Amino acid sequence: MTRTTATSALLLPDPAHSFWARIAHEMADAIGSGTYAPGERLPSEHVLADQFGVNRHTIRRSLASLGQIGLVRATKGSGTYVEDFAVELMLGRRTRHRQNLAQAGLTGGLQVLDARTERAAADVAKALEIRSGTSVLHLQMIGDGGGQPLHVSDRFFPLPRFSGLDEQVRQSGSITQAFASLGVPDYTRRQSRISARLAIPEIAAHLKQSAVHPALYVSSVNVDTEGVPIEYACTWFAGDRVSLTVDHDHVA
Repeated sequence: MTRTTATSALLLPDPAHSFWARIAHEMADAIGSGTYAPGERLPSEHVLADQFGVNRHTIRRSLASLGQIGLVRATKGSGTYVEDFAVELMLGRRTRHRQNLAQAGLTGGLQVLDARTERAAADVAKALEIRSGTSVLHLQMIGDGGGQPLHVSDRFFPLPRFSGLDEQVRQSGSITQAFASLGVPDYTRRQSRISARLAIPEIAAHLKQSAVHPALYVSSVNVDTEGVPIEYACTWFAGDRVSLTVDHDHVA
């Protein structure tokens, strides 16, 4: 199975640019692979400098960059520790919020923050393969896990096919169950596009994340069993609380 952890590659500078960036990537990979466990104290700057053959200033800059994206935290007089609250979420052909949480040993659901009918903008129309200006249902939602907000999303559904979907989501806390109630028993992810951005203050506030910390931004399209687009979503994931893994082979 081929998996690519997106967090370090997206939020850290290109490792080809400098020694400190390369070291930061190697440290992030070591954290992601479990070489350094959540809550574990990292080796001292002196030890890491010897290990990588650089000076302590370079190591200090590498650790600072890891702290900025939420992978580690520095405790004055004690050392630098791996953060222990990151949740790994899977992006695959069948991406389900509750299933992802269950695999991480957490519970949670989706909450509707706002629901409205509007005319599809050009990007929404293109993703849903409908004419620009066609009516769509627009839901702004927040997804939580273990009592913490993990992501905020704007989701668009074609109308009139999904009229009433917002009420179904409010009742169940699940897009999957809402789809099933409206005659879509299964659906798959056609694509996911991931980038790292600074969230606007409103989004950062919903995520309970500092506005100076990058968030993971994912745009995605889900299709029904006939390949017809049924959902276009733009989702902000808390960059200091979530690790995204792209699973290219997982189909169920």
